[in-house]
Amino acid sequence: MTPEEISNLPYRPCVGLMVCNKDGGIFAGQRIDSSADAWQMPQGGVEKGEEPRAAALRELEEETGIPPEAVEIVAEIDDWIPYDLPHHLVPKLWKGRYRGQKQKWFLLRFTGDDSLINIQTKHPEFSRWCWLEPQELLAKIVPFKRDTYETVIREFRDQLA
Repeated sequence: MTPEEISNLPYRPCVGLMVCNKDGGIFAGQRIDSSADAWQMPQGGVEKGEEPRAAALRELEEETGIPPEAVEIVAEIDDWIPYDLPHHLVPKLWKGRYRGQKQKWFLLRFTGDDSLINIQTKHPEFSRWCWLEPQELLAKIVPFKRDTYETVIREFRDQLA
């Protein structure tokens, strides 16, 4: 695909989840489809007709095993935050229909015990997980998502811990 073709593609609607524990740690998972360091917070597409809050709770459970009753939604960012995929990835993801994603971000407080976390889900996305401090997360994220993560951390900073 040419850069012009890619720039004419829409963004895929998506939710992003900053899940924090009682100590202010942020949940991060190592992507199962990457041999390189590719850590991220849970995220996923909003299905047709689905509200973003419902998508957030569904994605949380699908990716981490955390049930909705083990979190409280603390905040959400009003705006959708877009990011572009590197051009070489566009044809490989979502059948080349999207240039990247626009994400509605939620801050969730994890009120359960770590034993509730189970990344061995029906369709695993992560090979391992951990709680990270904000700066550690920024250091481990794939470069094309770093600006988005900086924005999310800045927006939620006062509500962490």
